[in-house]
Amino acid sequence: MTTFDEREKGQERKFQHDQELAFKTKARRNKLLGLWAAERLGLKSDAAEAYARELVAMDLQKHGDDLVIDKVAGDLAKHGVKLDAARVRAELARCAAEAKRQVDPGSKP
Repeated sequence: MTTFDEREKGQERKFQHDQELAFKTKARRNKLLGLWAAERLGLKSDAAEAYARELVAMDLQKHGDDLVIDKVAGDLAKHGVKLDAARVRAELARCAAEAKRQVDPGSKP
């Protein structure tokens, strides 16, 4: 195998690893957001976990942060919780940073 081939294989492995980390981080982020929202909705234990899993599954089926934000903001509004989409978006950003720290502890913030 030539040096070029070895370098190419190394880049492919790095790309695959980066994609896996991105997937895990996004799923963790959505779960953290779901648990945050569940707390505000008054959901406890199994119900909170189920709500968080629902957000993760929803994003797997239809990608997009706006869909997740709209769902959470809508659910909060339905239950009389006065937090708008901008606040949910800010929480999503905080959850993203925390998820990155949890999934890849060696990464820089």
